[in-house]
Amino acid sequence: MSHGRGPGRLDNRQAIQGHPTPQDLGPTKSGMNSRAERPNRREPPMADPLDTELTETARARLVDKLLADGAITSPAVEAAFRRVPRHLFTPSGVSVEAAYADDVVVTRRGPDGKATSSISAPWLQAAMLHAAHLRPGARVLEVGSGGYNAALIAEVVGPHGTVTSIDIDPAVIAHARTALDTAGYPHVYTVHADADEGWAAAAPYDAIIVTVETSDIPPAWTDQLAPDGVLVTPLRMRGHTRCLTLVRDGVHLVATNAVVCGFVPMQGAGANPVTPHHLRGDDVTVFVDDPVTEALDLRALPAALDGPRHDAWSPVTTPPATPFDTLQLWLASQPHPHGLLAVDRQRAADLAPQNWVACPALLTADSIAYLATRQLDDTTWQFGAHGYGPRATALTGYMLDLIGAWDRHHRHQTGPRIAVYPTGTAPSPTNHLRLLIPRPRTTIAITWTSNGQPA
Repeated sequence: MSHGRGPGRLDNRQAIQGHPTPQDLGPTKSGMNSRAERPNRREPPMADPLDTELTETARARLVDKLLADGAITSPAVEAAFRRVPRHLFTPSGVSVEAAYADDVVVTRRGPDGKATSSISAPWLQAAMLHAAHLRPGARVLEVGSGGYNAALIAEVVGPHGTVTSIDIDPAVIAHARTALDTAGYPHVYTVHADADEGWAAAAPYDAIIVTVETSDIPPAWTDQLAPDGVLVTPLRMRGHTRCLTLVRDGVHLVATNAVVCGFVPMQGAGANPVTPHHLRGDDVTVFVDDPVTEALDLRALPAALDGPRHDAWSPVTTPPATPFDTLQLWLASQPHPHGLLAVDRQRAADLAPQNWVACPALLTADSIAYLATRQLDDTTWQFGAHGYGPRATALTGYMLDLIGAWDRHHRHQTGPRIAVYPTGTAPSPTNHLRLLIPRPRTTIAITWTSNGQPA
């Protein structure tokens, strides 16, 4: 499996704050109510009358960057990015420079100021288009609307393809509908519907592309997927989100690709947010995303932060700007209570986690150990662990053992085998490390092998 940008990367200034936050990254939420917009008659895309030399130049510069970075690898996806006017899908007041940056554009926020809808970063959109294996004439469902990504899909599948885009927010759907019509894509269907139910009226789909974070796979998605179809979805596993390319393997789904990503979480019937535990007000929070850890009584954990910090350092090092996202998922896969630590960089700088937004942590009822890094010189960073509480020494030692095992057995592999089993089914027994994550509709199995051994 390939791995994208995210928490597992360092540069020679600091640890990159990967796992982009929902406030700053993530396509639109998908959602509820099951009401379809009246479909427009099918027409080929028209030239954008609002394009100017400035927007054309900015769009060409973005595509050239995506090509140079290796984000675009097919002529069809390149042509789509060159044709679709991204600026027409951004809110008023967004500059042309921002509209054509390789970054997220937030399009809607909730009352708390957090993003509830946005246009994803182009590099990630390109990755998902490639992962879906789109072909001319394909039928595609997009879960989580906004318009721009649906227009890209429409370009790739061509005039004989069908694109349906659903979202929970009627304002998002209305904006997408207006922008699609203005940009010359009246033939893209927009539907106000719950992601959990998909949209059966246009099924079966050759590809379902989900642009919201989900912790589970609703049965509707697999029911509406063609037998040889592809499901591309950001799946959250013990707090860690990977954009998975899922295909059928008998009654279950298996991931053929995984990319580190961040998306806003799903709303509606499929909503399943992580559980926050505030250890020092809003300055230090640990997020929990599995029933084993949720069963742990963490009321004594805040007091641990009042004591001294225990530091332990591993002989394992890494060059700057080198991904190590498999380490974070490896730490999360252990049969031990686990959480993701979020720390305010200004108000709780003393904790110094490897990642200020989402740092892997091992937990007990009264102690915590979390991943840390430090710069040794311009070419080397060292892995380690910081810990608090009466069991800090044992927990940090355990984390160092895990870092060493990852370095020896998994660092240079492609990552774990990830599969999704419908409730009532289960994977075959294995002698390898396997984490099972029970969800209401499925069980997610993360299996670690080495040297290409079967799972």
